[in-house]
Amino acid sequence: MIRLVECVPNFSEGRRKEVIDKIVAAITSVPSVVLLDREMDADHNRAVVTFVCPPEDAVEACFRGYREAAELIDMRSHQGEHPRMGATDVCPFIPISDFSEAEAIELAHQLAKRVGEELQIPVYLYESAATHPDRQNLAYVRRGEYEGIRDEIETDLSRKPDYGPSKMNLKAGATAIGVRFPLIAFNVYLDTDRVSIAKKVANAVRYAKGGYRFVKAMGFSIKERNLVQVSMNLVNYTQTPVFRVFETIKSEAARYGVNVLSSEIVGLIPQQALLDVADFYLRFENFSAAQVLEEKLRRSGVGGGGATASFYDEVASSSPTPGGGSVAASAGALAAALDSMVCRLTVGKKKYLDVQEELTAIRDKTEILRAQLTEMIKKDGEAFDKVMAARKLPKDTEAEISRRNAEIIAATKQAALAPLETARLSLQVLELTRIVAEKGNVNSVSDAGVSALMAKAAIEGAIYNVKINISSLEDTEFIDSLRREVADLQTKSSLLADEIRSIVESKL
Repeated sequence: MIRLVECVPNFSEGRRKEVIDKIVAAITSVPSVVLLDREMDADHNRAVVTFVCPPEDAVEACFRGYREAAELIDMRSHQGEHPRMGATDVCPFIPISDFSEAEAIELAHQLAKRVGEELQIPVYLYESAATHPDRQNLAYVRRGEYEGIRDEIETDLSRKPDYGPSKMNLKAGATAIGVRFPLIAFNVYLDTDRVSIAKKVANAVRYAKGGYRFVKAMGFSIKERNLVQVSMNLVNYTQTPVFRVFETIKSEAARYGVNVLSSEIVGLIPQQALLDVADFYLRFENFSAAQVLEEKLRRSGVGGGGATASFYDEVASSSPTPGGGSVAASAGALAAALDSMVCRLTVGKKKYLDVQEELTAIRDKTEILRAQLTEMIKKDGEAFDKVMAARKLPKDTEAEISRRNAEIIAATKQAALAPLETARLSLQVLELTRIVAEKGNVNSVSDAGVSALMAKAAIEGAIYNVKINISSLEDTEFIDSLRREVADLQTKSSLLADEIRSIVESKL
Protein backbone atom coordinates (compact mmCIF):
# COMPACT_ATOMS: atom_id res chain seq x y z
CA MET A 1 0.00 0.00 0.00
CA ILE A 2 1.27 3.49 -0.87
CA ARG A 3 1.88 5.70 2.18
CA LEU A 4 0.14 9.02 1.70
CA VAL A 5 -0.63 12.11 3.72
CA GLU A 6 -3.02 14.85 2.67
CA CYS A 7 -2.09 18.49 3.28
CA VAL A 8 -4.60 21.34 3.11
CA PRO A 9 -2.83 24.69 3.64
CA ASN A 10 -5.14 27.74 3.72
CA PHE A 11 -3.73 31.01 2.42
CA SER A 12 -5.01 34.50 3.17
CA GLU A 13 -5.41 35.46 -0.48
CA GLY A 14 -8.52 34.89 -2.56
CA ARG A 15 -8.42 37.75 -5.07
CA ARG A 16 -5.06 37.62 -6.83
CA LYS A 17 -4.85 34.44 -8.90
CA GLU A 18 -1.24 35.11 -9.83
CA VAL A 19 -0.22 34.92 -6.15
CA ILE A 20 -1.89 31.56 -5.59
CA ASP A 21 -0.41 30.31 -8.88
CA LYS A 22 3.08 31.03 -7.53
CA ILE A 23 2.36 29.41 -4.17
CA VAL A 24 0.96 26.29 -5.84
CA ALA A 25 3.98 26.18 -8.17
CA ALA A 26 6.27 26.26 -5.15
CA ILE A 27 4.40 23.38 -3.50
CA THR A 28 4.26 21.25 -6.63
CA SER A 29 7.96 21.82 -7.34
CA VAL A 30 8.40 18.82 -5.02
CA PRO A 31 8.15 16.03 -7.63
CA SER A 32 6.06 13.58 -5.61
CA VAL A 33 3.29 16.09 -4.84
CA VAL A 34 -0.07 15.47 -6.50
CA LEU A 35 -2.28 18.56 -6.51
CA LEU A 36 -5.88 17.54 -5.88
CA ASP A 37 -7.68 20.86 -5.65
CA ARG A 38 -7.38 24.62 -5.27
CA GLU A 39 -10.20 26.98 -4.35
CA MET A 40 -10.25 30.79 -4.12
CA ASP A 41 -12.95 32.93 -2.52
CA ALA A 42 -12.86 36.68 -3.06
CA ASP A 43 -15.29 37.58 -0.25
CA HIS A 44 -13.42 35.47 2.26
CA ASN A 45 -10.14 36.57 0.64
CA ARG A 46 -8.87 33.07 1.17
CA ALA A 47 -7.55 30.13 -0.85
CA VAL A 48 -7.56 26.44 0.05
CA VAL A 49 -5.00 24.16 -1.60
CA THR A 50 -5.27 20.38 -1.28
CA PHE A 51 -2.50 17.96 -2.21
CA VAL A 52 -1.21 14.50 -1.33
CA CYS A 53 2.31 13.13 -1.27
CA PRO A 54 4.45 10.55 0.51
CA PRO A 55 4.91 11.58 4.17
CA GLU A 56 8.67 12.08 3.77
CA ASP A 57 8.05 14.87 1.24
CA ALA A 58 5.17 16.60 3.00
CA VAL A 59 7.20 18.93 5.23
CA GLU A 60 9.31 20.21 2.34
CA ALA A 61 6.28 20.78 0.11
CA CYS A 62 4.39 22.66 2.83
CA PHE A 63 7.45 24.70 3.76
CA ARG A 64 7.91 25.85 0.17
CA GLY A 65 4.30 27.05 0.20
CA TYR A 66 4.85 28.87 3.50
CA ARG A 67 7.99 30.56 2.19
CA GLU A 68 6.30 31.76 -0.99
CA ALA A 69 3.22 33.00 0.86
CA ALA A 70 5.38 34.93 3.33
CA GLU A 71 6.97 36.72 0.38
CA LEU A 72 3.78 37.50 -1.53
CA ILE A 73 1.09 38.18 1.10
CA ASP A 74 1.17 41.16 3.47
CA MET A 75 -1.12 40.69 6.46
CA ARG A 76 -0.83 44.33 7.42
CA SER A 77 -3.26 45.22 4.63
CA HIS A 78 -5.31 42.02 4.48
CA GLN A 79 -9.10 42.27 4.69
CA GLY A 80 -11.66 39.50 4.26
CA GLU A 81 -14.73 37.86 5.77
CA HIS A 82 -12.96 34.73 6.99
CA PRO A 83 -11.10 34.73 10.33
CA ARG A 84 -7.35 34.82 9.70
CA MET A 85 -4.05 35.29 11.48
CA GLY A 86 -1.37 34.68 8.87
CA ALA A 87 -0.36 34.56 5.22
CA THR A 88 -0.47 30.79 5.52
CA ASP A 89 -3.29 30.73 8.02
CA VAL A 90 -3.51 27.03 8.81
CA CYS A 91 -1.85 23.87 7.56
CA PRO A 92 -3.31 20.54 8.66
CA PHE A 93 -1.85 17.10 7.97
CA ILE A 94 -4.45 14.38 7.36
CA PRO A 95 -3.38 10.71 7.40
CA ILE A 96 -4.77 9.03 4.29
CA SER A 97 -3.08 5.72 3.49
CA ASP A 98 -0.85 3.47 5.63
CA PHE A 99 0.12 6.47 7.79
CA SER A 100 -0.75 6.93 11.45
CA GLU A 101 -1.90 9.96 13.40
CA ALA A 102 1.22 9.75 15.58
CA GLU A 103 3.42 9.95 12.49
CA ALA A 104 1.41 12.92 11.23
CA ILE A 105 1.92 14.70 14.55
CA GLU A 106 5.67 14.25 14.12
CA LEU A 107 5.40 15.91 10.69
CA ALA A 108 3.51 18.81 12.26
CA HIS A 109 6.34 19.36 14.74
CA GLN A 110 8.97 19.16 11.99
CA LEU A 111 7.17 21.72 9.84
CA ALA A 112 6.45 23.99 12.80
CA LYS A 113 10.12 24.00 13.76
CA ARG A 114 11.24 24.96 10.24
CA VAL A 115 8.59 27.66 9.82
CA GLY A 116 9.35 29.11 13.24
CA GLU A 117 13.13 29.09 12.92
CA GLU A 118 13.72 29.73 9.23
CA LEU A 119 10.84 32.12 8.49
CA GLN A 120 10.51 33.65 11.99
CA ILE A 121 6.75 33.08 12.04
CA PRO A 122 5.02 32.22 15.36
CA VAL A 123 3.52 28.72 15.10
CA TYR A 124 0.70 27.23 17.16
CA LEU A 125 0.00 23.49 17.09
CA TYR A 126 -3.71 22.61 17.04
CA GLU A 127 -6.22 19.74 16.93
CA SER A 128 -4.48 16.36 17.47
CA ALA A 129 -1.03 18.00 17.43
CA ALA A 130 -1.90 20.50 20.17
CA THR A 131 0.51 20.71 23.09
CA HIS A 132 -2.18 22.34 25.31
CA PRO A 133 -5.77 21.07 25.63
CA ASP A 134 -7.29 24.48 24.92
CA ARG A 135 -5.37 24.71 21.64
CA GLN A 136 -7.13 21.71 20.17
CA ASN A 137 -9.79 24.18 19.07
CA LEU A 138 -8.54 26.29 16.16
CA ALA A 139 -11.01 29.05 17.00
CA TYR A 140 -9.35 29.44 20.41
CA VAL A 141 -5.90 29.60 18.84
CA ARG A 142 -7.05 32.21 16.31
CA ARG A 143 -9.13 34.33 18.73
CA GLY A 144 -8.73 38.04 18.03
CA GLU A 145 -7.28 37.09 14.63
CA TYR A 146 -4.15 38.80 13.28
CA GLU A 147 -4.67 42.02 15.18
CA GLY A 148 -5.40 40.34 18.51
CA ILE A 149 -2.36 38.09 18.36
CA ARG A 150 -0.19 40.98 17.21
CA ASP A 151 -1.19 43.07 20.21
CA GLU A 152 -0.95 40.33 22.87
CA ILE A 153 1.71 37.82 21.84
CA GLU A 154 4.57 39.60 23.62
CA THR A 155 2.74 40.15 26.92
CA ASP A 156 0.14 37.37 27.28
CA LEU A 157 1.72 34.01 28.21
CA SER A 158 -1.32 32.15 26.83
CA ARG A 159 -0.30 33.50 23.42
CA LYS A 160 3.22 32.06 23.57
CA PRO A 161 3.70 30.03 20.36
CA ASP A 162 4.86 26.41 20.27
CA TYR A 163 7.60 27.29 17.81
CA GLY A 164 9.09 30.51 16.51
CA PRO A 165 9.41 33.92 18.13
CA SER A 166 7.04 35.32 20.74
CA LYS A 167 6.67 38.31 18.48
CA MET A 168 4.32 38.81 15.55
CA ASN A 169 5.79 38.62 12.07
CA LEU A 170 4.06 41.79 10.92
CA LYS A 171 4.04 40.83 7.25
CA ALA A 172 3.44 37.07 7.38
CA GLY A 173 1.49 37.01 10.65
CA ALA A 174 1.20 33.80 12.69
CA THR A 175 0.08 30.31 11.71
CA ALA A 176 -1.48 27.12 13.03
CA ILE A 177 -0.18 23.67 12.07
CA GLY A 178 -2.05 20.54 13.09
CA VAL A 179 -3.34 17.05 12.46
CA ARG A 180 -7.00 16.31 11.94
CA PHE A 181 -9.68 14.02 10.56
CA PRO A 182 -10.79 14.76 6.94
CA LEU A 183 -12.77 18.00 7.18
CA ILE A 184 -15.66 19.07 4.96
CA ALA A 185 -15.86 22.79 4.21
CA PHE A 186 -19.59 23.20 3.62
CA ASN A 187 -21.40 26.45 2.84
CA VAL A 188 -25.16 27.00 2.64
CA TYR A 189 -26.63 30.09 0.92
CA LEU A 190 -29.87 31.69 2.18
CA ASP A 191 -32.15 33.81 0.01
CA THR A 192 -31.85 36.95 2.12
CA ASP A 193 -29.35 39.76 2.52
CA ARG A 194 -29.85 39.96 6.30
CA VAL A 195 -26.59 38.75 7.82
CA SER A 196 -28.20 38.71 11.28
CA ILE A 197 -30.33 35.75 10.15
CA ALA A 198 -27.28 33.90 8.82
CA LYS A 199 -25.56 34.37 12.17
CA LYS A 200 -28.59 33.07 14.10
CA VAL A 201 -28.85 30.01 11.87
CA ALA A 202 -25.10 29.42 12.18
CA ASN A 203 -25.36 29.57 15.97
CA ALA A 204 -28.08 26.92 15.87
CA VAL A 205 -25.67 24.34 14.42
CA ARG A 206 -22.42 25.65 15.90
CA TYR A 207 -21.04 23.55 18.75
CA ALA A 208 -19.75 26.55 20.70
CA LYS A 209 -23.35 27.86 20.83
CA GLY A 210 -25.01 24.58 21.77
CA GLY A 211 -25.23 23.04 18.31
CA TYR A 212 -23.71 19.88 16.88
CA ARG A 213 -20.50 18.54 18.45
CA PHE A 214 -18.47 18.49 15.25
CA VAL A 215 -19.65 21.68 13.56
CA LYS A 216 -17.92 25.04 13.40
CA ALA A 217 -20.13 27.69 11.79
CA MET A 218 -20.34 31.41 11.11
CA GLY A 219 -22.72 33.67 9.22
CA PHE A 220 -21.36 35.90 6.46
CA SER A 221 -22.63 38.46 4.00
CA ILE A 222 -21.82 37.65 0.36
CA LYS A 223 -22.09 41.15 -1.04
CA GLU A 224 -21.44 40.37 -4.69
CA ARG A 225 -24.48 38.05 -4.71
CA ASN A 226 -26.62 40.09 -2.31
CA LEU A 227 -27.03 36.94 -0.19
CA VAL A 228 -25.89 35.56 3.13
CA GLN A 229 -24.03 32.35 3.79
CA VAL A 230 -23.73 29.91 6.64
CA SER A 231 -20.09 28.86 6.35
CA MET A 232 -19.11 25.66 8.15
CA ASN A 233 -16.35 23.23 8.85
CA LEU A 234 -17.71 19.76 9.54
CA VAL A 235 -14.79 18.27 11.44
CA ASN A 236 -16.13 14.72 11.74
CA TYR A 237 -18.77 13.82 9.17
CA THR A 238 -19.17 10.31 10.60
CA GLN A 239 -20.43 11.74 13.90
CA THR A 240 -22.29 14.76 12.52
CA PRO A 241 -23.29 13.95 8.93
CA VAL A 242 -23.84 16.55 6.22
CA PHE A 243 -27.56 15.80 5.79
CA ARG A 244 -28.30 16.39 9.48
CA VAL A 245 -26.65 19.80 9.43
CA PHE A 246 -28.37 20.71 6.16
CA GLU A 247 -31.82 19.76 7.45
CA THR A 248 -31.30 21.77 10.63
CA ILE A 249 -30.27 24.83 8.64
CA LYS A 250 -33.41 24.51 6.49
CA SER A 251 -35.56 24.27 9.58
CA GLU A 252 -33.90 27.17 11.39
CA ALA A 253 -33.98 29.42 8.31
CA ALA A 254 -37.70 28.73 7.88
CA ARG A 255 -38.32 30.21 11.34
CA TYR A 256 -37.34 33.58 9.85
CA GLY A 257 -39.27 33.11 6.61
CA VAL A 258 -36.05 32.36 4.71
CA ASN A 259 -35.31 29.50 2.32
CA VAL A 260 -32.11 27.65 1.50
CA LEU A 261 -31.06 28.68 -1.98
CA SER A 262 -28.09 26.38 -2.57
CA SER A 263 -25.03 24.85 -0.95
CA GLU A 264 -21.42 24.20 -1.90
CA ILE A 265 -18.40 22.13 -0.99
CA VAL A 266 -15.10 23.99 -0.80
CA GLY A 267 -12.22 21.69 -1.68
CA LEU A 268 -12.75 17.95 -1.48
CA ILE A 269 -15.24 15.70 0.28
CA PRO A 270 -14.88 12.01 1.20
CA GLN A 271 -17.01 9.72 -0.97
CA GLN A 272 -18.65 8.14 2.06
CA ALA A 273 -20.03 11.51 3.17
CA LEU A 274 -21.92 11.85 -0.12
CA LEU A 275 -23.12 8.25 0.05
CA ASP A 276 -24.49 8.97 3.52
CA VAL A 277 -26.44 11.92 2.08
CA ALA A 278 -27.83 9.77 -0.74
CA ASP A 279 -28.76 7.03 1.72
CA PHE A 280 -30.63 9.51 3.94
CA TYR A 281 -32.65 11.26 1.24
CA LEU A 282 -33.36 8.23 -0.96
CA ARG A 283 -34.04 5.93 2.01
CA PHE A 284 -32.00 3.06 0.60
CA GLU A 285 -32.39 -0.41 2.05
CA ASN A 286 -29.24 -2.42 2.77
CA PHE A 287 -27.11 -0.06 0.67
CA SER A 288 -23.31 -0.21 0.66
CA ALA A 289 -20.46 1.55 -1.14
CA ALA A 290 -19.77 -1.68 -3.04
CA GLN A 291 -22.92 -0.96 -5.07
CA VAL A 292 -21.36 2.17 -6.57
CA LEU A 293 -20.12 1.27 -10.06
CA GLU A 294 -16.85 3.20 -9.89
CA GLU A 295 -16.11 1.88 -6.42
CA LYS A 296 -16.75 -1.68 -7.56
CA LEU A 297 -14.38 -1.19 -10.50
CA ARG A 298 -11.71 0.27 -8.22
CA ARG A 299 -11.95 -2.61 -5.77
CA SER A 300 -11.78 -5.08 -8.64
CA GLY A 301 -8.57 -3.53 -9.94
CA VAL A 302 -10.20 -2.40 -13.20
CA GLY A 303 -9.02 0.85 -14.76
CA GLY A 304 -6.16 2.81 -13.19
CA GLY A 305 -5.65 0.28 -10.42
CA GLY A 306 -5.00 -2.48 -12.95
CA ALA A 307 -2.58 -0.51 -15.12
CA THR A 308 0.41 -2.73 -14.34
CA ALA A 309 -1.45 -5.95 -15.06
CA SER A 310 -2.80 -4.38 -18.25
CA PHE A 311 0.73 -3.59 -19.45
CA TYR A 312 1.79 -7.20 -18.82
CA ASP A 313 -1.24 -8.41 -20.73
CA GLU A 314 -0.43 -6.13 -23.66
CA VAL A 315 3.16 -7.36 -23.76
CA ALA A 316 1.93 -10.97 -23.72
CA SER A 317 -0.54 -10.40 -26.57
CA SER A 318 0.05 -11.09 -30.26
CA SER A 319 0.54 -7.39 -30.94
CA PRO A 320 4.20 -6.41 -31.63
CA THR A 321 3.78 -3.39 -29.35
CA PRO A 322 4.51 -2.91 -26.56
CA GLY A 323 7.61 -5.01 -27.10
CA GLY A 324 11.19 -5.31 -25.93
CA GLY A 325 11.91 -1.58 -26.17
CA SER A 326 8.96 -0.72 -23.92
CA VAL A 327 9.88 -3.47 -21.48
CA ALA A 328 13.45 -2.09 -21.34
CA ALA A 329 12.05 1.36 -20.52
CA SER A 330 9.84 -0.20 -17.85
CA ALA A 331 12.91 -1.85 -16.29
CA GLY A 332 14.66 1.52 -16.22
CA ALA A 333 11.64 3.15 -14.58
CA LEU A 334 11.57 0.44 -11.91
CA ALA A 335 15.28 0.97 -11.26
CA ALA A 336 14.67 4.69 -10.74
CA ALA A 337 11.72 3.88 -8.46
CA LEU A 338 13.89 1.63 -6.28
CA ASP A 339 16.51 4.38 -5.99
CA SER A 340 13.77 6.81 -4.89
CA MET A 341 12.60 4.31 -2.29
CA VAL A 342 16.08 3.83 -0.80
CA CYS A 343 16.54 7.61 -0.64
CA ARG A 344 13.23 7.99 1.19
CA LEU A 345 14.24 5.26 3.62
CA THR A 346 17.46 7.15 4.30
CA VAL A 347 16.48 10.84 4.44
CA GLY A 348 15.35 11.87 7.91
CA LYS A 349 17.21 9.12 9.74
CA LYS A 350 19.63 10.45 12.36
CA LYS A 351 22.29 7.96 11.31
CA TYR A 352 22.38 9.45 7.81
CA LEU A 353 22.15 13.17 8.52
CA ASP A 354 25.49 13.80 6.79
CA VAL A 355 24.11 12.54 3.45
CA GLN A 356 20.56 13.85 3.83
CA GLU A 357 20.96 16.80 1.47
CA GLU A 358 22.74 14.72 -1.18
CA LEU A 359 20.21 11.89 -1.14
CA THR A 360 17.29 14.31 -1.14
CA ALA A 361 18.68 15.77 -4.38
CA ILE A 362 19.17 12.27 -5.79
CA ARG A 363 15.62 11.33 -4.84
CA ASP A 364 14.31 14.30 -6.82
CA LYS A 365 16.46 13.38 -9.83
CA THR A 366 15.34 9.75 -9.80
CA GLU A 367 11.71 10.84 -9.68
CA ILE A 368 12.26 12.88 -12.85
CA LEU A 369 14.07 9.97 -14.51
CA ARG A 370 11.28 7.60 -13.54
CA ALA A 371 8.73 9.87 -15.21
CA GLN A 372 10.88 10.17 -18.33
CA LEU A 373 11.41 6.41 -18.60
CA THR A 374 7.72 5.76 -18.01
CA GLU A 375 7.03 8.06 -20.95
CA MET A 376 9.55 6.08 -23.03
CA ILE A 377 7.39 2.96 -22.59
CA LYS A 378 4.78 4.66 -24.72
CA LYS A 379 7.17 6.45 -27.08
CA ASP A 380 9.00 3.24 -27.99
CA GLY A 381 5.78 1.55 -29.02
CA GLU A 382 4.66 4.64 -30.94
CA ALA A 383 7.96 4.71 -32.85
CA PHE A 384 7.58 1.09 -33.93
CA ASP A 385 3.94 1.65 -34.90
CA LYS A 386 5.10 4.42 -37.26
CA VAL A 387 7.47 1.97 -38.96
CA MET A 388 4.61 -0.46 -39.48
CA ALA A 389 2.38 2.35 -40.76
CA ALA A 390 5.08 3.40 -43.24
CA ARG A 391 5.36 -0.16 -44.55
CA LYS A 392 1.64 -0.16 -45.28
CA LEU A 393 1.83 2.90 -47.55
CA PRO A 394 0.84 2.29 -51.21
CA LYS A 395 3.58 1.27 -53.66
CA ASP A 396 1.80 1.16 -57.00
CA THR A 397 3.75 3.97 -58.67
CA GLU A 398 7.35 5.16 -58.67
CA ALA A 399 6.34 8.23 -56.71
CA GLU A 400 4.49 6.15 -54.12
CA ILE A 401 7.44 3.76 -53.83
CA SER A 402 9.86 6.66 -53.34
CA ARG A 403 7.64 8.26 -50.68
CA ARG A 404 7.12 4.92 -48.94
CA ASN A 405 10.87 4.22 -48.79
CA ALA A 406 11.58 7.67 -47.40
CA GLU A 407 8.88 7.27 -44.73
CA ILE A 408 10.23 3.84 -43.76
CA ILE A 409 13.78 5.17 -43.39
CA ALA A 410 12.67 8.17 -41.32
CA ALA A 411 10.45 6.04 -39.08
CA THR A 412 13.17 3.39 -38.64
CA LYS A 413 15.67 6.02 -37.55
CA GLN A 414 13.21 7.26 -34.95
CA ALA A 415 12.59 3.66 -33.89
CA ALA A 416 16.34 3.35 -33.26
CA LEU A 417 16.61 6.69 -31.45
CA ALA A 418 13.78 5.89 -29.01
CA PRO A 419 15.53 2.94 -27.31
CA LEU A 420 18.81 4.85 -27.47
CA GLU A 421 17.17 7.52 -25.31
CA THR A 422 16.00 4.79 -22.94
CA ALA A 423 19.59 3.55 -22.64
CA ARG A 424 20.86 7.09 -21.99
CA LEU A 425 18.30 7.70 -19.24
CA SER A 426 18.95 4.28 -17.70
CA LEU A 427 22.67 5.03 -17.54
CA GLN A 428 21.84 8.18 -15.58
CA VAL A 429 19.82 6.00 -13.20
CA LEU A 430 22.75 3.60 -12.85
CA GLU A 431 25.10 6.49 -12.02
CA LEU A 432 22.77 7.58 -9.22
CA THR A 433 22.35 3.97 -8.04
CA ARG A 434 26.08 3.82 -7.32
CA ILE A 435 25.75 6.71 -4.84
CA VAL A 436 22.57 5.25 -3.37
CA ALA A 437 24.27 1.87 -2.84
CA GLU A 438 27.28 3.49 -1.20
CA LYS A 439 25.55 6.10 0.99
CA GLY A 440 21.96 4.95 1.38
CA ASN A 441 20.35 3.08 4.25
CA VAL A 442 22.36 -0.12 4.65
CA ASN A 443 19.16 -2.03 5.41
CA SER A 444 18.02 -1.29 1.85
CA VAL A 445 21.31 -2.02 0.07
CA SER A 446 19.76 -5.09 -1.59
CA ASP A 447 17.15 -2.78 -3.16
CA ALA A 448 19.95 -0.65 -4.57
CA GLY A 449 21.48 -3.85 -5.94
CA VAL A 450 18.24 -4.81 -7.68
CA SER A 451 18.01 -1.26 -9.05
CA ALA A 452 21.44 -1.70 -10.63
CA LEU A 453 20.44 -5.01 -12.19
CA MET A 454 17.26 -3.48 -13.60
CA ALA A 455 19.07 -0.42 -14.94
CA LYS A 456 21.73 -2.58 -16.58
CA ALA A 457 19.03 -4.81 -18.10
CA ALA A 458 17.25 -1.70 -19.38
CA ILE A 459 20.43 -0.51 -21.08
CA GLU A 460 21.21 -3.89 -22.67
CA GLY A 461 17.60 -4.40 -23.74
CA ALA A 462 17.40 -0.94 -25.25
CA ILE A 463 20.67 -1.52 -27.13
CA TYR A 464 19.27 -4.71 -28.67
CA ASN A 465 16.44 -2.59 -30.05
CA VAL A 466 18.83 0.04 -31.38
CA LYS A 467 20.86 -2.61 -33.22
CA ILE A 468 17.89 -4.38 -34.80
CA ASN A 469 16.54 -1.11 -36.16
CA ILE A 470 19.81 0.17 -37.66
CA SER A 471 20.48 -3.22 -39.28
CA SER A 472 18.09 -2.40 -42.14
CA LEU A 473 19.48 1.09 -42.76
CA GLU A 474 22.11 2.16 -45.28
CA ASP A 475 22.97 5.57 -43.83
CA THR A 476 26.56 4.82 -42.81
CA GLU A 477 27.11 8.06 -40.92
CA PHE A 478 23.94 7.58 -38.87
CA ILE A 479 24.73 3.92 -38.17
CA ASP A 480 28.34 4.58 -37.13
CA SER A 481 27.26 7.38 -34.82
CA LEU A 482 24.76 5.15 -33.02
CA ARG A 483 27.18 2.24 -32.81
CA ARG A 484 29.82 4.43 -31.18
CA GLU A 485 27.37 5.69 -28.62
CA VAL A 486 26.05 2.19 -27.97
CA ALA A 487 29.58 0.90 -27.36
CA ASP A 488 30.24 3.78 -24.97
CA LEU A 489 26.99 3.08 -23.09
CA GLN A 490 27.87 -0.59 -22.74
CA THR A 491 31.38 0.12 -21.47
CA LYS A 492 30.28 2.72 -18.91
CA SER A 493 27.31 0.69 -17.70
CA SER A 494 29.37 -2.51 -17.31
CA LEU A 495 31.96 -0.74 -15.19
CA LEU A 496 29.27 0.87 -13.04
CA ALA A 497 27.32 -2.37 -12.65
CA ASP A 498 30.46 -4.25 -11.50
CA GLU A 499 31.31 -1.48 -9.06
CA ILE A 500 27.79 -1.44 -7.61
CA ARG A 501 27.78 -5.22 -7.29
CA SER A 502 30.97 -5.01 -5.22
CA ILE A 503 29.51 -2.31 -2.98
CA VAL A 504 26.29 -4.23 -2.44
CA GLU A 505 27.90 -7.58 -1.76
CA SER A 506 30.36 -6.01 0.70
CA LYS A 507 27.38 -4.80 2.77
CA LEU A 508 25.22 -7.91 2.66
